[in-house]
Amino acid sequence: MSSQVDKVVVDAVLTASRTLVAVATRSLGAAAEDITIAQYRVLVVLASRGPQRLVDLAGALDVTPSTAGRMCDRLVRKALVRRHRSRTDRRAVRVSITSAGREVVDQATARRRALLAEILGRLPAEQQSKVAGALGAFAAAADEIPDSQWPTGLPDMPPDARTRPGGQPVSELASAGNGGRS
Repeated sequence: MSSQVDKVVVDAVLTASRTLVAVATRSLGAAAEDITIAQYRVLVVLASRGPQRLVDLAGALDVTPSTAGRMCDRLVRKALVRRHRSRTDRRAVRVSITSAGREVVDQATARRRALLAEILGRLPAEQQSKVAGALGAFAAAADEIPDSQWPTGLPDMPPDARTRPGGQPVSELASAGNGGRS
C-alpha cells in the first residue's frame, strides 16, 4: 500500500465527507437539539460494539479518556447511556447504551437511510454499485463495524438496557431487518 495518496482522491473524499456529515446532522432530526454529532458517535460505538470500559470507548472515539468521560456524563444525564459494574470484573465500570439511546440511533439511522437512498437514487445503478464498493472498503480501512456484525444480545448489559420502550428486546428488533441500524 502506498503512503502517497493522490491529492485529487483526498479532495474527492473530503467533499464527499462534507456531504455525509450534512446527512448525519440532518438524520438526527429533533434529537440534534439535545445531542451533538460527537455524542451521537458515542451512542453508535456503544450500539455497534456493546458495553465498553471508558478507556476502550475513548480509544474507539480517538479522544482522551477524560473527554470520553465528559461526553458520557452528558449522555448519562440525558438517560441515553449508563455506567454499571462489569459482571465479569466487579471493579471495572463499563458504559452501555440504554433503550432510549438505542432508539435515538435507530431513528437517526432510519432517517439517514432515507436521505442516502434519495441521493444515491440520482446515480445510475452502475455508479451506485461502485460507490457502495468504494465506501465499504473505506469503512473497513477505518475499522467501522458493518451493521451485520453489530451485537444483538449484549450479555454484559443490565436487563433494562436490553429492551426498548414498551419492553421489546433489542435482540428481537435487531433480527427484524437489522433494527434499522446504519
